[in-house]
Amino acid sequence: MDRISAIRNVEDALRAFENGDADLADTERRVAAVLRTYATEFDGDDDVFRAVGDDAVDGTVVVAPSAPAARERVLALSGGDRLSDSTGGNGDSVPEFDVERV
Repeated sequence: MDRISAIRNVEDALRAFENGDADLADTERRVAAVLRTYATEFDGDDDVFRAVGDDAVDGTVVVAPSAPAARERVLALSGGDRLSDSTGGNGDSVPEFDVERV
């Protein structure tokens, strides 16, 4: 699915919601399905990666040029890039995970 198709599908879902043909839960499911399809069929210069591991990041999907870059993006999304070391800490820890191409 290309970007234009994804946008049109999201617009269709929103239109159905606005017209009263779908409730919020249905609209959320449709939009999530569009995004999931778009991400798994992404056709860009980068690859699509999914995090597998700790609950905090498990299932997170990102677009990145490499696995190390994907790890950095997953950490940034999880707040892991702001985590302090164990001596100055706020109690959070860096999640343990691997990334795999989708």
